[in-house]
This record gives sequence, structure tokens and C-alpha cells, in this order.
Amino acid sequence: MLWLVIVLILFIFQTVTIVVVEFRNSSKTVAWLMILFIFPVIGFIMYYFLAKEYSQRRNVKRKTRRVLGEMQREMRRELEKTKKGQDYPVPNIINEPRLFGLLSNIPSSPITRNNEVEVLTDGKATYEAMFEAMEQAKHHIHFEFYILRDDETGKKFQELLVRKAREGVEVRVIYDGIGSYKLSAKYIRELTEAGIETYCFLPAFIAFFDKRMNYRNHRKIIVVDGLVGFLGGINIGDEYLGMHPVLGYWRDTHLKITGDAVYYLQSTFLSDWEFVSRQKLSETLFYPEHTCEGNQPVQVVASGPDAHWDSILESYFGGITTAKKRIYITTPYFIPDQSLIMGLKTAAISGVDVKIILPEIPDSWIVHYASLSYLQDLMQTGVRFYQYQPGFVHAKVTIIDNLFATVGTANMDMRSFYSNFELNAILFDQKSIERLEHDFINDLKNSKKLSLSEFEKRSRFQKGKEVMGRLLSPLF
Repeated sequence: MLWLVIVLILFIFQTVTIVVVEFRNSSKTVAWLMILFIFPVIGFIMYYFLAKEYSQRRNVKRKTRRVLGEMQREMRRELEKTKKGQDYPVPNIINEPRLFGLLSNIPSSPITRNNEVEVLTDGKATYEAMFEAMEQAKHHIHFEFYILRDDETGKKFQELLVRKAREGVEVRVIYDGIGSYKLSAKYIRELTEAGIETYCFLPAFIAFFDKRMNYRNHRKIIVVDGLVGFLGGINIGDEYLGMHPVLGYWRDTHLKITGDAVYYLQSTFLSDWEFVSRQKLSETLFYPEHTCEGNQPVQVVASGPDAHWDSILESYFGGITTAKKRIYITTPYFIPDQSLIMGLKTAAISGVDVKIILPEIPDSWIVHYASLSYLQDLMQTGVRFYQYQPGFVHAKVTIIDNLFATVGTANMDMRSFYSNFELNAILFDQKSIERLEHDFINDLKNSKKLSLSEFEKRSRFQKGKEVMGRLLSPLF
């Protein structure tokens, strides 16, 4: 009997520990309690190593560099002009003071005004634009990706980076320890032998024992000479060119940006660089003056478990609750938190046109079943879901009325909201919004609309898989 009492006490201790530590995230709490119930000891060991709350990075409160500080002061001056009735570069959103106030107060993410944005809608167009920009590099190339493959595509990028480094260009590379776990030592060695500084973000082995395995750098950034920047959903690998044997054609969205917003891509990269290399780079050469004459307003928003704000989640929520006419969302993973669920339901019931495109062919079955588990309740309120047919849709795009659109690395799921380091761009100009809307409508034409009556007829076995996927989804 004594051993039963000891086991019971240990189980209660483990349960209470999880509930107390994870009380802010109920879905994550339920997932870990289920694992603990099935695997009482092993589950708690997994929790200890995988679910540690990410402590604030040392020096994470970055001192704003001179250039960024000047831009933030300019943004405040522009806001003062608005109060006096003068023009502001985002005329539509200025008419929504609550949303504008929310976005304007995201830390270290002012709305920049002098930019030119090019929307890229597949791997071929994106890679061509990247190669063209990097070929022109004179001072530096900053290169950061969640997935970097040692395949034909990866080798082409490697060859270019090596050649530019030998020409005297400073090249810095960051790759994620989990996303790029297949990257060969030979590939990395060839980069470093060419003089390229290469670092892994939280290598899997170190992250496991440091209890930060669950926190990944999901960002995709290229900055060339501080003048041209790229961000979006595309990593470096053959599959992004439609060469995956199962997924086939890969539909994605990426951005090429020139102008003020590039400074904030640069700032994000240098922050990540300081974290992985312990090198603090703040030379003004990384923030050169530019000659961009564009007037497209852009806001670069970074988020991660090291921040006090869930900035990307809050920007989504602010947009969804502000929408009056339409909410268009494309995302490969749909695991929203309760605030977004309520926001989408309320919008649909109020008559807002809410359309969401998901993949029919998944790259993760657990996440796929978890996504499906949310659909019925939302469809009952008028939210319409579509499954993309030609291949795998990986784009992360949200369009809110004519107010703004977001493109970036963050999926509409709780891993992106709470666990990953992510990076989105919020676009306010009508040209970019219309281009993204055009792409969305084209994707709708290539998607199958889900019928609520048919969806409700799915088998108990299917529903069971959805329940399991939903319970486990916070861990994946």
C-alpha cells in the first residue's frame, strides 16, 4: 500500500506542477495532462525538457540603434500631424483609431512610410528575386532560414554565398537546429571554409538539455547591404519548387521589400545573430541611407517567446475584430486560440465575409486533424472553409477589408503565437492588398469548398483522430 501512496503523491505533484506552470495556456495544459495520464513518469520527464517557459534573452531589451530611434521619432511626428488634420501615409487605417492605436504601440515596430513591396507567389519567382538581389551585394548578405536543405536548391544558394564571400562580401548564415536537422556537416563546413560565419539556432542536443527544444526560430530573412530584404513563407529546399514527391506543387507567398522597413528586418536578424554568436553588431553600415522613392507603408512585426507581447497574435486579433466587410485567410495550419475563434465567429455572424483556405494535402497529419477539429463550430456560424487542390498551400496571408494585409512566417496556430520566433510584414497600401486579394481569389478557384452538411457526416473514427490531434497539437 505504501508504494501506491507514493505513486499517487508523485502523480498529484506532477499534475499540480503542470497546472500551475501552464495556467496561462489551457490547451497546452490539457495536452500535457493527457500525456502525463498515459505515461505518468515519462510524460513528466518530457514536460521537464520540452515545455520550459522561455526565459527572457540576456540583453533582449535591445537598445534601439540610432537609425531605428530616428525612425520611431519620425513616426511620432507623423502621428502629431494626423491629429492636426494633415496627411498620414496610411489613410484607411487611420480611420480605425483602436486598431491603429494597437499597431502603433507594438514595441520596436513602427509603421514605416517609404517602401516598395513586391509580392512573390511561388518558389521559382522568389528564388529568382533572391538570387538577383544577392548577386548585387557589395557589403553584406544576412541569411536566416528555419529550413536549409542540402539538396539541389540548397547547393545553388551555397554556391552563390560562397562566391560572394570570396569576393569580399560579409556573409552571415543562421539556420534552425530542428528545422534544418538534416543539414550535413559537409555543407556547413564548406560555408565556413569560404569565410562565411554560420551558426545554428538552438542545436537540438543543446536545446534538449537546456530545456528549450520546443522553441524554434521559424523566421525566413534575407537582407542584402541593408537595402533589400525578403521575408515570407518560403525556406530553402527543392520542395518549394514543387519537387516534393507527395505534396507536389508548392503554393506560397513571399515579399521583397526595399526602403525603411528593411532596417527592421536587419534589426531582427542582428538580434538573432547576437543570440547565436554572442557578437553585437551595430555599425551604421548595416543601416545605410537608401534612395527608395516608394511611399508604401509597411510595418515589420517580430514575435517570440522572449517577448512580453504576443505581437503577431494581437495584430491578427485586432484586425479580425475590426473587420466590417471581409476577412480572407490562407494558412497551412489552423489551430487558433479562443480569442481568434470568438473573433471569427462574431465576425461571420455579423455578416462579415470570412473565407479561409487550408491545404487538402497535409505535411503533418497530427496538425491536419487538429485543424479539422475546429471547422464544424466555425462553419455553423457562417465561416467558409476551402481546401486547396493543386498541391500544398503554405502561404501565410491575412487580408482585412481594405485596411491591411499580413504576409510572413507565422501560421494561424498556437505554436506560431506562443512558441516560435516569427516575423510578419503588415501592408497598408491598396496596391499590395489588391495583389494579395487577386492571388486569394485565384486560390479559391483552385480550392474545394467544404459543405457543412457533408462535413458533419464524417465518421466517428475521423472525429476521434481530430480529437487526438487537437489535444496533442500544442506540442507540435
